[in-house]
Amino acid sequence: MKVLVSDNLGEIGIQMLQKADGIDVDVKTGLAPEELKSIIGDYDALVIRSATKVTEDLLQTAGRLKVVGRAGIGLDNVDIAAASKRGVVVMNTPTGNVVTTAEHAIAMMLALSRNIPRGTATLKAGKWDKKKLQGREIFNKVIGVVGFGKIGSIVADRARGLKMQVIVHDPFVTPERIEKDGFEAVSLDELYRRSDYITVHVPKLKDTIGFINRGAFDKMKDGVMLVNCARGGIVNEADLYDAMKSGKVAGAALDVFETEPPENSPLFELENFICTPHLGASTKEAQTNVAVAIAQQIIDYLTTGTIVNAVNVPSVTGDLLAKLRPFLALGDRMGCLMSQLICGPVKGVTIEYMGDFQGLDLSPVSTAIIKGLLTPMVKDMVNSVNAPIIAKDRGIKVSETTSADAEDYLNLIRLTTETTEMSVSLAGTVFGKNDPRIVKINNFRLEMTPHGHSAIIHNLDRPGAIGSIGMTLGKNNINIGRMQVGQEQVGHGEDGDRNIIFLETDTPIPPEVIEELRNLPLVKVVIPLEL
Repeated sequence: MKVLVSDNLGEIGIQMLQKADGIDVDVKTGLAPEELKSIIGDYDALVIRSATKVTEDLLQTAGRLKVVGRAGIGLDNVDIAAASKRGVVVMNTPTGNVVTTAEHAIAMMLALSRNIPRGTATLKAGKWDKKKLQGREIFNKVIGVVGFGKIGSIVADRARGLKMQVIVHDPFVTPERIEKDGFEAVSLDELYRRSDYITVHVPKLKDTIGFINRGAFDKMKDGVMLVNCARGGIVNEADLYDAMKSGKVAGAALDVFETEPPENSPLFELENFICTPHLGASTKEAQTNVAVAIAQQIIDYLTTGTIVNAVNVPSVTGDLLAKLRPFLALGDRMGCLMSQLICGPVKGVTIEYMGDFQGLDLSPVSTAIIKGLLTPMVKDMVNSVNAPIIAKDRGIKVSETTSADAEDYLNLIRLTTETTEMSVSLAGTVFGKNDPRIVKINNFRLEMTPHGHSAIIHNLDRPGAIGSIGMTLGKNNINIGRMQVGQEQVGHGEDGDRNIIFLETDTPIPPEVIEELRNLPLVKVVIPLEL
């Protein structure tokens, strides 16, 4: 088996791979995309960090490739969907650098508060600007932690040790879970209003790009200080610049940027702005941890078939995987769909297996469902190994039941999710051998293929409703690839009968078109989906 290490990896990891029986290792860092593409066909495994881009184009030439291993958490540089289609396992090391990143956020806050970078620079320049560089204490100050995942929770704990008042907001974690750890759970607006410091620890998702923007700054306390050691793009840098120039934000510290390297950012002109070149995970200890972890995972997979920390394959034997594969795909898509239908922190999940599953061990399917549900919340932190643990850590109660009655199907999986605001139920099955379908959403029956750019629309069952939807999409040059209509009887009240329409489109529906659909007279709800 041949392994290519294409990014800088801790020497201990390379040594582990070199010593493993039956494995040959080549270390070739800094390759241009075309150079990597020209040689990738010779390798069974690829070990990367953040520099190498594993694109669909690259994967098409990687005929022997079985596994991609990321020494770290983030997988923004890997086309996971393309890898999955080609049967390539994608692994990461989700816990190797969480402490390091949390400590960096604390270090940035302290450096910002006491003007340490400016003090160093002016003193080296021969100046003694003691009076100009007066700082502020963090003792008893309010720190707002946005995101209570593994890194955010460590930051909260360290800030508590510094005798700060810690308030936390995470829309995917129940207040009870946050309060159980001894912190105060607050709304986002309250966090903005009360915080002297705000530190961001959310994944980079469609909904979090530009999350900290002009509107958010307007809600913050005058003189707030901001730290972002999460992902570039979560903070709108142009809006941050304006907020700092106006004095609304007294100081900011960024370890990550919208474009990396950031080149000539106007933020660099500001004395009260400090920055580091994405050093959150850059400690000797963290690099050792992730190098050892990914090397061992690659060795285990290539020599014994053992899968650990894969984001697209469960940890099961090959025989069971072959039998479960269609149900795993269905479960993952049901979880992903559910995450886009619910609002509020998840309290509980019930998974019902109904009908004949031929005595299969369905626990990996439950894990796939939970992983699909959690991925939009925590992204690269979750995989098929740790999904149940993350759910438990977030106070999500997961229960499973089985029954012989599958209604009109050979077998059926029903997923019900309770949040602090609502309850939503989905049911799905597999048509034929490998065709996953969603057949029920709450009380609506339909046949929905869960993939691609999609939308669910609730509308009144009246003449012209479906036509108005089609005309709106058509005039905006959005082609409908597939449409399914389900109906629910809601009585003879003001609205009468309602339909649920599932649309699959060739391209994503832009936000302005979503809003136009929502304004149609017979449309009640529009939910854009990415499956």
